[in-house]
Amino acid sequence: MKFSSRKSVFFSLLVLGSVVFLMGFSICGLIFGWIERSDFWVVIPFSLISALLLWIYFGTYYQLTETELIYRSGPIRGKIRIPEIREIAKGKTMYAGLKPATAAKGLIIKFGKYDEIYISPATNELFLSAILERNPEIVVSK
Repeated sequence: MKFSSRKSVFFSLLVLGSVVFLMGFSICGLIFGWIERSDFWVVIPFSLISALLLWIYFGTYYQLTETELIYRSGPIRGKIRIPEIREIAKGKTMYAGLKPATAAKGLIIKFGKYDEIYISPATNELFLSAILERNPEIVVSK
């Protein structure tokens, strides 16, 4: 089962605004002569940063298989075995650590001995019900 990531307004404005600014500056710089044709290499980092931001924005999702939670957020990818998940904190935001998420008030998944990851599925309740079907021993806290 695949879950897309919820996108907050702040995150959307930040990412899409940055992409518009970077690409707009590059294009206008080339058109109006702010960037010389011989200095075209300056546009390459702006394009790479824009591509990375768009990859994270459109490429963040979570997938539940029978045995694993697979997460992807641009270049950040990984798998967590569902039997290793011991607790899920609902409606919280984690400010440090691994966060393949695009919104606040998501889920903090605690697995292994001390590991945590923050995700923000489109609907927390639907995700929780799907993962609890696979492992009903997971503790859900607020």
